[in-house]
Formats: sequence, structure tokens, C-alpha cells
Amino acid sequence: MPERLQKLLARAGIASRRTAEDLIRAGAVRVNGRVARLGEKADPERDRIELEGRLLRFPQRHVYFLLNKPRNTVCTASDPRGRPTVFHLLKGVRQRVFTVGRLPYEVEGLLVVTSDGAFADRLLRGRLPQTYHVKIKGSLSESEAAALEKAAARRQEEPLGWRKVKPGANPWYEVTEVEPREDWLRTAFFRLGHPVEKVKRVAFGSLRDPALGLGRFRELKAAEVERLLYEAAPAARLRQRRAG
Repeated sequence: MPERLQKLLARAGIASRRTAEDLIRAGAVRVNGRVARLGEKADPERDRIELEGRLLRFPQRHVYFLLNKPRNTVCTASDPRGRPTVFHLLKGVRQRVFTVGRLPYEVEGLLVVTSDGAFADRLLRGRLPQTYHVKIKGSLSESEAAALEKAAARRQEEPLGWRKVKPGANPWYEVTEVEPREDWLRTAFFRLGHPVEKVKRVAFGSLRDPALGLGRFRELKAAEVERLLYEAAPAARLRQRRAG
């Protein structure tokens, strides 16, 4: 049955639908030898669909992993600067997979990896809360904490959830964000006179696994996949806001 090309690219494990749309616009996709256009449909049972000259294969079963990303690794399949990628850690995984979103080079923590582009697209559009442990130089005063919350209110509807999880001269704080795409938090701490020393993501939505070692990965349980999809649904987000 014909389906939109961006959906087919996602199902083939190439990328999320959003990234697939960019590939189509760039002329990297061909259907039966002809450069495809955005909005076009194709039937994987009948049509020859190619990406940059490579015939697409459609896996029968998608895979879903949770990876504990180490610092100083990138989330792309290759890096022009030769830096190590997280995909080098996925030993034994034969299917083409990609990360759901990315973590910066210097940030460690939980990362969802999958071959299912539609699943990745749902999670990215769902704006799931993401929880980080942040180590800063010096402790926040009450007035500085208030300034941090005020800065967060300008960027997201939900209040910034945060608490101290490890005291000390340079304490760790747990911070939950809904819009972590911009590195505004690091900038906000710096402006308050508390530069960030380390960052690690400890939760993606409700998904946590403190026992997963750094650089290790495991397959997600079916219930975990379903839970993430549920949390990413608009109705679930509305219920969470009302409950809060």
C-alpha cells in the first residue's frame, strides 16, 4: 500500500520523519530512478526506493534500546573531527539505528536508540520532560534560585522542577526541563556566578535506570516503549498539567 515517503524512510530506520523530510527536499531520495518530491507516496512492495543510491530495506521488527552515553562522544554515525560516536558502543546490533534526539558531546546520560522512525518522531514531538543532574561551582542562594526559576518561566509553560541531590562545596542539583534544546540552563548558572562543571541526563520522561553502567546499553521492555508513547500523547500531557 502506498505511503508517504517520509513515513517510509522513518520505518526503514533512516531517521525521524522530520529529518526524512529534509532528505527528500535535498533530492537525496529517488523512487524508480526519479528524484522524489516532498508529499509523494510510494509502495515498498512495488517501488524501488533509494537514498543516495542505496536501496532501502524495511525491517520486519524494530528495535528499541536504552544507552548510557559517556562524556566526550557524539550522537551521529560519523564525525568529521574523528571523535568517538555512541554507535561504537552498540556491539552486536545489526539493524540501522539512530538516537532519539541528541546529547551534547560533553554531556553523559540516558539516550534512547531505535530503528523505528515513527516512534522517534512521536517522542520528539511529544516534548517529554527530561531530568538532568547538574554539578555547579558553589551553592545557589534563595534569590539565585528564584532568578533561575524566573528564567525558566520565560522558556517553558511548566515550572522548572529542581532540587539539591548531593550537598557539598560544589553540589549536584536535579533539574527537570521540558524544552532542553537550548543550553540556556548552563548560561543561566554562569550568569549567576555558578559555572556548570558536569551534566548527566538521568531520566527521559519516566524512563530511568540508575543500574545501567556508563557506556552500556540494554533493550527496552515492551511496557517501557508503550509508556513513552503514552507520555508523548497530547492527552497525557494535558492530564499531567491538570494534575500538577
